[in-house]
Amino acid sequence: MASTRFPNKPLALIDDRSMIEHVYARVASSKLLSNVVIATCDQEIIDAAAKFGAVGIMTANTHERASDRCHEAMMKLAQQGHHYDVAVMVQGDEPMTHPDQITEVLAPLQSADIAVSNLCLEISEEEAKSQDVVKVVMDQSDDAMYFSRAVIPGLIGKQVRTFYKQLGLMAFRREALEQFARLTPTPHEKSESVDMLRFLEHGVAIRMVRTAHKTIAVDTPADLERVKKALKNG
Repeated sequence: MASTRFPNKPLALIDDRSMIEHVYARVASSKLLSNVVIATCDQEIIDAAAKFGAVGIMTANTHERASDRCHEAMMKLAQQGHHYDVAVMVQGDEPMTHPDQITEVLAPLQSADIAVSNLCLEISEEEAKSQDVVKVVMDQSDDAMYFSRAVIPGLIGKQVRTFYKQLGLMAFRREALEQFARLTPTPHEKSESVDMLRFLEHGVAIRMVRTAHKTIAVDTPADLERVKKALKNG
């Protein structure tokens, strides 16, 4: 609710429904999830969630990383007797999230040696130049090599490049999420303000998954208007 660029944005309306309700409804329509909860530090969101039938979990207002908030929510669910092996984290400002993306991000975890997965989407060079967009470069196995708000790969030379942005949709084995919370925040994580760099800087692999479902994260009121237009156009 305290977003500096868009105060109160989770409750901003899209066709008479709050943005957080759009996200919740889309995620809850996935057949692979046994439970969907909204983790927040704002009572207004808890109250709004209750009105559209969602369960809200109050978390600390000191988290700088969404993954830490997700971990706290998972711990509180466990205290209530709800134990899960895997958590899927979806950002509350992604109202165009597609239920198939839940399937996509969970697919790598069918392999026992993968503990963390993250969706990414191919973008234009113009979008790659925005510091609001977190870019990712991957190795030959599609494991993340680095995330940055700068343009990666670099624009030196004239060769054709493909750019990918990280989407705020990740899946963790329970042990990996617990590990994230234990790990010390890292220099690049802080400078780039990207959760997943904590894993990379501590040597934890992240399997990236390419998705074809185009989404628009809402960082500003202008982004919200783009989302409204996109949803209206199907």
